[in-house]
Amino acid sequence: MKKLTFILALLCMTFSFSQEKENYNILVSQFKDLYNSDDYEGVFDLFNTDMQKALPIEKTKGFLVDLKSRLGTIKSIEFSTLKKGAAHVYKTTFDLELRDILVYLDDSDKIAGLLVTHHKPNNLPIVERNTTKMMMPFKEECFVFWGGTKVEQNYHVAYENQKYAYDIMMIKDGVSHQGDSKNNDNYYVFGKDIIAPCDATVVKVIAGVKDNVPGELNPEQLTGNTIVLQTEAEEYILFAHLKERSIVVKEGQQVKQGDLMGQCGNSGNTTEPHLHLSLQNVIDMNIATGGKIYFDNIQVNGEIKNDYLPVKGDLVKNRN
Repeated sequence: MKKLTFILALLCMTFSFSQEKENYNILVSQFKDLYNSDDYEGVFDLFNTDMQKALPIEKTKGFLVDLKSRLGTIKSIEFSTLKKGAAHVYKTTFDLELRDILVYLDDSDKIAGLLVTHHKPNNLPIVERNTTKMMMPFKEECFVFWGGTKVEQNYHVAYENQKYAYDIMMIKDGVSHQGDSKNNDNYYVFGKDIIAPCDATVVKVIAGVKDNVPGELNPEQLTGNTIVLQTEAEEYILFAHLKERSIVVKEGQQVKQGDLMGQCGNSGNTTEPHLHLSLQNVIDMNIATGGKIYFDNIQVNGEIKNDYLPVKGDLVKNRN
């Protein structure tokens, strides 16, 4: 799950300034006026050569038309902070939603990077890891396809909002399915019960998303059928890609460790059935920062482990 609304992000250079530069102020004002007046060719003219090659005029128009259809016009845009030393972040109030726009200019004051993303407040809590004792969310042995604290073990580490997340499936003889790979029912994890890893409150449920045909994606509904739990320690646990019509909990419900919540599916932005499991500091994945999930009293590759963070390739199961 990697989706961000983006044009191009060339945001890696570092400069020694801490406030908005005047050239950015002028450029952003021009961008706002051109965008609000539907002058998308004018916006395109603000791009440098690399941006124009990466996003030709028709793609630029398509991106901006889609943005306006979802968010409306820009009511106000104000400098917020710097990111990675060079990119200016602007708190942008659209008709329908508050967003952040990141802008990076080249030496000729042309746009070399532009990113539209969800507005992330500066005062969000930090959750480094869970303090609540957790069990695995499956009754049976499962396989950690992505997990760990290094990018080579876990691609999620590169994405702040799902950092340290797990992708969990089930395998037999080293493979995740038998028979036709286009049939969800042929995947060993599909339809398996997902249980609450701890006592918690259900704070978010997304339902009604169809399961994909394996190999196809649904980028419009990233997490698919989803449950988010909140622990007493204000840790938020997200379960994504659940099976259509399988969720049996509702928002506000208290669950006990081991309670059935739903079944593993293949809904959302996923290529095959699996469970995406992540710890967040807030409910909303769009502005979250991920944390590490450790599990207690589990069997890992045949050995008993306590307070263990599973990594890619581990076979894990609850002892009880």
